[in-house]
Amino acid sequence: MKVNKEVLEALKNNKPVVALESTIISHGMPYPKNVQTALLVEKTIRENGAIPATIGIIDGEPIIGMSPEEIEEFGKRKGIRKVSRRDLPIVYANKLWGATTVAATMILAAQAGIEIFVTGGVGGAHRGAQETFDISADLEELGKTNVTVVSAGVKAILDLNLTLEILETKGVPVLSYQSDEFADFYTRHSGIKMENVVNSPKEIAQIIKAKRENHLDGGMLVANPIPEEDAMDVDVINGAIEKALKMADEAGVKGKDVTPFLLKTIVELTGGDSLESNIKLVLNNAKLGAKIAKELTQL
Repeated sequence: MKVNKEVLEALKNNKPVVALESTIISHGMPYPKNVQTALLVEKTIRENGAIPATIGIIDGEPIIGMSPEEIEEFGKRKGIRKVSRRDLPIVYANKLWGATTVAATMILAAQAGIEIFVTGGVGGAHRGAQETFDISADLEELGKTNVTVVSAGVKAILDLNLTLEILETKGVPVLSYQSDEFADFYTRHSGIKMENVVNSPKEIAQIIKAKRENHLDGGMLVANPIPEEDAMDVDVINGAIEKALKMADEAGVKGKDVTPFLLKTIVELTGGDSLESNIKLVLNNAKLGAKIAKELTQL
């Protein structure tokens, strides 16, 4: 893998580094909003005292810490493959461009020695997964890869309760930041009460340290609710999600195409409001992730 010089120096000298995924650039938002958001997230991480490391695959080579030029190319280029764990060997062998999902980003971050990874929302169990078994590989990765993921919970299109049950089975600690309710992506209130509420980045860093020191392999999920002023109206977003799910079903959308289809459709149905909320929640996660990474280097 190719590690950006600044990232490499930071890791060698115990400076805080925060990993970022690339699927949000190539499959999550339209150009140029995707590139602007990616660069703004990196800027936010720097402003909060850490070094950003956006991860993607170029010509079969993993890049840990993409340059602004590489991010721009990722935002514009068509046909970049969405890459999870199963896709990595194929993309490597065929020297393809790959946008890393939560699962693939976790793998590459762990290999590079980065503990903290910031994203919007992780994948999980889709609604009706009891029959379809449509469950994201992100949950499997959280069960075994030593990376802490900071997100606004899981994507709102999913079955939150079922996703949390699977995370419990896989032994993944789920920490809720300054809220006794599980973060609901576009809104703050899922109605799901959380046992492990944490109130400061230092507290989260101490839990990560305890997990690693005691060789308890696997990831952790820090659920960080969207700020109240950026949250969407619950009825509006839930109505859009229900309609988008119906449209996906009618169009026969399956597998890894489901999430991009639903997110794109929800943006259209909400007149762009869901995209703005999505950007705000990622920036909010970037702030928290940088602060956790900083605290961790001081322990």
